[in-house]
Amino acid sequence: MAPPSEHDHAPLNPKEIHIETSEKTPRESTDQHVADEKSPASRGTTSIDSVESRDNSDSIHTCDDNENHYEPAEFHDVLSKKATGVSVATNATSDPAFEIDWEDAEDQENPKNWPMWYRASIIFFISWSTMTVVMYSSSFTSGIPGLSRDFNINSPTIPVLGVTTYLIGLACGSVVLAPLSEMYGRRPIYLISMALFAILIIPVGLAQNFAAVLITRFFGAFFGSAMIGNAPGSVNDIVTEEYRALAFSIWSIGPMNGPVIGPLVGGFVFQYLGWRWTNWVVLISSGASFIMIALCKETYAPAILRKKAAKQRKETGNERYWSRYDEKAAFWPLLKVNLSRPFILTFTEPICLFWDLYIAVVYGILYLCFVAYPIVFSELRGWSPGFVGLSYCGIGVGSLIVIALEPAIRRLIKSHTPDPATGRPTPESMVSVVCIAALCIPAGELIFAWTCTPDVHWIVPIIAGIPFGMGNCTVFIYSSSYLVHSYGIYAASALAGNAVFRSILGATLPLGAPKMYETLGPHWAGTLLGLLELALAPIPFVFYRYGHRIRERSGLIRKMREDLERAEMKRRRREGRREEKGVEVRDKEVEVEA
Repeated sequence: MAPPSEHDHAPLNPKEIHIETSEKTPRESTDQHVADEKSPASRGTTSIDSVESRDNSDSIHTCDDNENHYEPAEFHDVLSKKATGVSVATNATSDPAFEIDWEDAEDQENPKNWPMWYRASIIFFISWSTMTVVMYSSSFTSGIPGLSRDFNINSPTIPVLGVTTYLIGLACGSVVLAPLSEMYGRRPIYLISMALFAILIIPVGLAQNFAAVLITRFFGAFFGSAMIGNAPGSVNDIVTEEYRALAFSIWSIGPMNGPVIGPLVGGFVFQYLGWRWTNWVVLISSGASFIMIALCKETYAPAILRKKAAKQRKETGNERYWSRYDEKAAFWPLLKVNLSRPFILTFTEPICLFWDLYIAVVYGILYLCFVAYPIVFSELRGWSPGFVGLSYCGIGVGSLIVIALEPAIRRLIKSHTPDPATGRPTPESMVSVVCIAALCIPAGELIFAWTCTPDVHWIVPIIAGIPFGMGNCTVFIYSSSYLVHSYGIYAASALAGNAVFRSILGATLPLGAPKMYETLGPHWAGTLLGLLELALAPIPFVFYRYGHRIRERSGLIRKMREDLERAEMKRRRREGRREEKGVEVRDKEVEVEA
């Protein structure tokens, strides 16, 4: 399961920023993950309007808007001294009459105004592609017995390294590839990354030693991470506020169920065709993904406007045509910030620290189950590889139930007392759902632990996977949403740190599964995992009860709010001046007509 992932931009040097008014405004950060159709790239307004768009968003899902938002100057020195933003406002010397923007709110070049059937197709294509990348992480476990025989691996732990290297590759790739999609657009990064992802599956299927499998899986995951890191942003690019929650619910079906579909399909493929064919099936799916992505147009508004301005300059020979996204900063400084900022937030913000710990443990135990299930159902119950894959159906059903209940969960969140300052639900209202999930996860794990042996009917441990799957899906979606709503413009940094730490535990915990189940037995090994999850369950309850106080004590969040308030005041003054100028123009027109 791969919640959206995250990417940021460093603050710009104020000397490099010029806007059309005489006021100096801070560089707007691209860390905003709760996007709104009123964002500047989606409706072609000045970037200062993004402050309003953040407040107007009520999506319970996380998404990667990748637009520009304000960043407090006080945090600049802590994070970076360099100007590394992707989109920089054009100088005030640019003639506003030659600015390339959306013609109006109904401009058909705006991705949010594309036909509904086409946007729905893009969501399906992106969901399928993300599922393919995530599926490959867990399908590998189905073929471990055959791989071990071919490469003479006697240790049950060593083959699990194939999962470890893949998850580490996903974590590394997300950090590196995310800035590229903002500099050059989403479509070219998708096409190149999916092509390389597919190509790198071939060496795994043809590998003659285990080292080749590990190396190529790492680099394949590195490029495949482009889908995981940027897919939420692509979905947000094309949906309006009215359909955002529905769109993200539909899209999440792929990535949330990918880890379950992997061993389900891989089990039967390994049983009848061998472990190498578990790779060829993913190759076929990735080939279909490449074709799907090739059918999609660019969805990232800044990239569209940059291309439109360049085309206008070329066709007219007039170099005065421009867009506010024309200037792009260097990749390496941007990558430096992407690598450092998430760790700074994680170790300086208690909210990030505790939530990263909780989500990482939940994620790590989930991937440990992809090693534990074959032990329980294959070694203890004697099931064939194909039927072992079917044992994951309980987890998949649990995830689908949560996605189907999205409207009811939204009503639960909105039933909480709204924030007096914004009139919208507080971030803690989303934690209420996580509190329920925090109990479902250990409950499912403990039931599975004491019913997984052959003396209990096989349907019982599979049913235990339903609350386990529901809890995992809920935690990944709504805990990320809590971080987004808490940190606003710094959401990408918060989620990036979370992604790194959960990938580390997801990559390492499965390594201990074979030895743990051998030493403790299935009952107590599962009990240990359930008790660990139960021990961490108070974290959501503490934040539900005291989260508002913790946020108030956060210096970063406090300064972020102050900066947003200043930006809002400047925006209102700016709109006031525009209205005054409009009145003056209309008065002059009346005088001329008279």
